[in-house]
Amino acid sequence: MSHADRKPPEGKALAGLALAALGVVYGDIGTSPLYALKECFGGPHAVALTHDNVLGVLSLIFWSLNFVVSWKYISLVMRADNRGEGGILALLALVRPGGEAKGRGFLLMVGLFGAALLYGDGVITPAISVLGAIEGLEVATPIFKAWVVPIAMLIITALFAVQRHGTAGIGKIFGPVTTLYFVVIAVLGVRGIFLNPEVLHALNPYYAVDFFIREQLHGLVVLAAVVLVITGGEALYADMGHIGPVPIRLAWFGVVLPALALNYFGQGALLLSDPTTVSNPFYLLAPDWATYPLVIIATGAAVVASQALISGAFSLTQQAMQLGFAPRMRLIHTSRTEIGQIYMPGVNWALWAACIALVLAFRSSSALAATYGVAVTGTMLTTSILFSVVMRRLWKWPMWRVVAITSAFVLVDVAFLSANLLKIPDGGWFPLVAAGVIYLLMSTWKAGKSQISEIQKGSSLPLDLFVPDIAKRKPHRVSGVAVVLSSIPNVAPPVLLHHLKHNKVLHQQVIMMTIVSLEIPQVDDATRVKVSDKGEGFVQIIAEYGFLETPNVAHILALAAEQMPAPTEGKVPALKLHEVTFYLGRETLVIAPRKKRKPSDLQLMPAWRARLFSVMTRNAQSAAAYFGLPPNRVVELGAQLQV
Repeated sequence: MSHADRKPPEGKALAGLALAALGVVYGDIGTSPLYALKECFGGPHAVALTHDNVLGVLSLIFWSLNFVVSWKYISLVMRADNRGEGGILALLALVRPGGEAKGRGFLLMVGLFGAALLYGDGVITPAISVLGAIEGLEVATPIFKAWVVPIAMLIITALFAVQRHGTAGIGKIFGPVTTLYFVVIAVLGVRGIFLNPEVLHALNPYYAVDFFIREQLHGLVVLAAVVLVITGGEALYADMGHIGPVPIRLAWFGVVLPALALNYFGQGALLLSDPTTVSNPFYLLAPDWATYPLVIIATGAAVVASQALISGAFSLTQQAMQLGFAPRMRLIHTSRTEIGQIYMPGVNWALWAACIALVLAFRSSSALAATYGVAVTGTMLTTSILFSVVMRRLWKWPMWRVVAITSAFVLVDVAFLSANLLKIPDGGWFPLVAAGVIYLLMSTWKAGKSQISEIQKGSSLPLDLFVPDIAKRKPHRVSGVAVVLSSIPNVAPPVLLHHLKHNKVLHQQVIMMTIVSLEIPQVDDATRVKVSDKGEGFVQIIAEYGFLETPNVAHILALAAEQMPAPTEGKVPALKLHEVTFYLGRETLVIAPRKKRKPSDLQLMPAWRARLFSVMTRNAQSAAAYFGLPPNRVVELGAQLQV
């Protein structure tokens, strides 16, 4: 049963999921008060710390939270679920179902680049959140200034090191840790508001409008800092499948939004009362005795926020692999009960290296703030574009409504993105470069696999021609079962043709297995496997998997056992995994000369891209390991392919 078909949780179940949402979903946006307001008045694109500007920026922050998170994501975008799942790739799969839909290529490009930007967000969040939390030690005493970076690196390293054990254990404390954090920042906010209750006037959107009128271009520039308050909006959409929309909405309106608003307004009141606190209004909002406990609580919240982004990177990579945008990589399930709890060593340590490099290069949350925002706003714009397709193509909303909503979304997204482009010289180039590299890799893999598929189709033989030929030629048959994995259904794959050509023999039963990835999250076991008897001992198995699932050949054979054709004259053996021989093809890619190709030949990628695809292919995890095949039952036959 999909998430979409389930009854919304109630009572204790709803409360438990809402508590989990506080940890899993809102860690990123919850840690923004550590550095956001400080950057508005102390960063490279800051505005002058005046009475009117404080009220204007606070009004801008409050209404940005409500427009982007409350209205765009909570009220509208979360309704665009792919069978209960959310996130940029799930949305991309939703708007471009199989077939040649209009604009498919453009949507693919937009969606892939948006997904690539999320990796940049996943690298920056642990670095800036942990640094922002540890910098509270500087507020307590300047002695700790030299220790901020080493302590942050130690915490980040420990966080990535424990990933291999899974999040089941530490996940249980995510909700309580962030709940404590939100309660504490709300109390501190109330304490600050009592210093100068006038800041509550900023609830009136007039002050935001007045701010733009007075500051004009500089007012738009400060959006580069204001955007820090809405980082994490995309995360709540991506985590919808794990938590569900109702608990996410309850946690936002019941806890997160009030706590954030109170804390930002409390910091604003502190700035009005004592402008010298602009160096770190978050920590200076607390009494002196509370600084060290607040550092501990904030660091815990930062770790939770980082964990959510790391887990999100694992899930995003798994989706990319299943949808054909990334090569096979080692994937470990860390829980026997929760399908979403996975660990990917390659992704984990690549993220760790990038986080450590960022900490060493920028050395403070203020410097890192320059890198933040570009990735977030780019992803938000991508979501707006894809969501407009959902409203029109899937929901059949009238064009005027689609245009009105999309225009509002895009106007705000472009305003935030334009302001953040000013950060490019100061570090904003990093997420763009990272996203560009990842987009290049994903698009190259997709193009390369499509080309390989076309080549294999040309060298394969349709089963309706192959099977009658076998009946006529009657090659020698040996006892046993052979399973031949093929990416193309209903054909005799090249590996089978090579085997027959060189070995002059076939098994009594030959199963041609094709694993198909669908653009939905999960497939029910009852409909996963389709078995068809082709005659002469040949059987076709087509197994379907969603983009949140990892194929397993043993599981496929177990599901197919009941549908298998009855043995002929008792000669065909029962289907037992330890007695099956698996045949796999291993292609060696050869870069074909480009100038000698005829116009009628297959359109090839540029040579440099073909070399990149070849490198990715050589470094991909083997099919035998990825599909969980017994190593001593696998036969690989190699072939050279020109690309």
